[in-house]
Amino acid sequence: MAFDGITIASIVKELKDTLTGGRIYKIAQPENDELLLTVKTADGGQRRLLLSASASLPLVYLTEGNKPSPMTAPGFCMLLRKHLQNGRITDITQPGLERIIHLHIEHLNEMGDLCRKRLVVEIMGKHSNIIFVNDDDLIIDSIKHISGMVSSVREVLPGRPYFVPNTQDKENPLSADFDSFRAALTAGNMPTYKALYGHYTGISPVMAQEICHRAGVDGDCSTALFTSLPAGEKGLEALYQAFSGIMEQIREGDFQPVIAYENGTPVEFAPLPLSIYSLLSEGERDVKGGFHTKAFDSISRVLEQYYAERSTVTRIRQKSADLRRIVQTALERNVKKYDLQLRQMKDTEKKDKYRIYGELLNTYGYEVETGAKSMEALNYYTGEMITIPLDPLLSPSENAKKYFDKYGKLKRTYEALSTLTAQVKEEIDHLESVQAALDIALREEDLAQIKEELIESGYVRRKGGNKKVKFTSKPFHYINRDGFHIYVGKNNYQNDELTFKFATGGDWWFHTKGIPGSHVVVKTEGAQLPDSTFEDAARLAAYYSKARGQDKVEIDYLEKKNVKKPNGSKPGFVVYYTNYSMMIDSDISGLTLLES
Repeated sequence: MAFDGITIASIVKELKDTLTGGRIYKIAQPENDELLLTVKTADGGQRRLLLSASASLPLVYLTEGNKPSPMTAPGFCMLLRKHLQNGRITDITQPGLERIIHLHIEHLNEMGDLCRKRLVVEIMGKHSNIIFVNDDDLIIDSIKHISGMVSSVREVLPGRPYFVPNTQDKENPLSADFDSFRAALTAGNMPTYKALYGHYTGISPVMAQEICHRAGVDGDCSTALFTSLPAGEKGLEALYQAFSGIMEQIREGDFQPVIAYENGTPVEFAPLPLSIYSLLSEGERDVKGGFHTKAFDSISRVLEQYYAERSTVTRIRQKSADLRRIVQTALERNVKKYDLQLRQMKDTEKKDKYRIYGELLNTYGYEVETGAKSMEALNYYTGEMITIPLDPLLSPSENAKKYFDKYGKLKRTYEALSTLTAQVKEEIDHLESVQAALDIALREEDLAQIKEELIESGYVRRKGGNKKVKFTSKPFHYINRDGFHIYVGKNNYQNDELTFKFATGGDWWFHTKGIPGSHVVVKTEGAQLPDSTFEDAARLAAYYSKARGQDKVEIDYLEKKNVKKPNGSKPGFVVYYTNYSMMIDSDISGLTLLES
């Protein structure tokens, strides 16, 4: 979600409640565009406030973590220490619903006189900045200097006046009434949600869609329908009620921050509940494509966790890029080889026809006239008459030998290809299972085990000799509402370990049918599994597979004692012959992850 004005309002409310009256104890600048303030709060506690003006990821939130600072503090940091060290935060405000936070601070100067300053944090994408302003609205300094050559709208330099540039001509939604709302929504012809965030400041596209959803209005429908359809007036009134309801929540500071997940991956955050992600009561499953939301008591916790989880996914994707490329290249090469072998295999289907031609020529060849180009004969296998092409320069027996030679050659080709295609198909399945393992890897130790598998398979050369690798990655460990413990292998080594060393004969084993994925084991401890546990385990098997996100996935399940591993087979490969099957979705929101 965009860091919009409503999110800023939620942050301001939290900071106001937490930091007002506190004294700035430490000021650090861990990055060129980032500050970390340590504040001794009025209740005797200590909090850290992160202020980032990063062009790619500007943020403001309270954090428990600390960051190392450079040995020599930057000039802006030293200036703030000179003026604001031990300064008291008197107020924290936001102008309208702008993406701007004002930290009002009072301190004593060198003469002992009380002075008031403001630290202004502007969260505006690549234009984000942290600006130090005096009580006359003159800029003392800023973490980024913006000259007139860079921006014709506003210079951000020491001595220049500070003001909020009005470049978008948007209205403040907190002061909107129904008449102005009607005028804004009926002024043009565009999707309704675009009209909302395009006309009012501080509203992101996601929150605009949320307003439409709460009103029961399709956000993509044109605003022209509000004036052209008889029901348009009712739709407009419902939209205004939803809009004003959210504005009232903002005015009252009634924020309920959430993170929305899709199949376990964070996709959005918001300071208010998102009904567009089908919020359900505790314990219920979201049936819409694996979406669910998690509520938090602090917008700072939401921001810290959301971006931490997102950055983890991004970092692991980057670190696994080389392995993915190796696997993808090998997979493409094997798929091409397999397709060629299948085409060659199809050509061998003629072999039995040539054998029959040879047999019939040996049986009825005495009837063939010299120089004949074909022969009609009864196929005693089918009872039908067939025509056999002949070489007129050869005798019947020589024609028969020619067909038997063709049959023998195709038979040998078929036998060789049968073995080769089975080997190549096994290699394709193995590489696809490695791809699936890369997709679910969350940590570097997960990647280490996958890399070792690729080394053992000959796709990656081991560096530094034959060093023994110690693995710390463990299978996913879930517990469901019935209290059963369910384990999921993260890669083929873990799948083998889980199935053949950890699980006992009476435990239940799950896997997607014909699709690469993880082995899933339910520890029964001798108990009978309820249907809900079978379904939970099947959902985990669907989620941790190439079928993740599909509404219907076929899952095979059986007791572990019936799962076998052929001698010499690749890691993760098993066979079984007696199993049950079910169709299930891949939503695991009802399960609790204990260990990963």
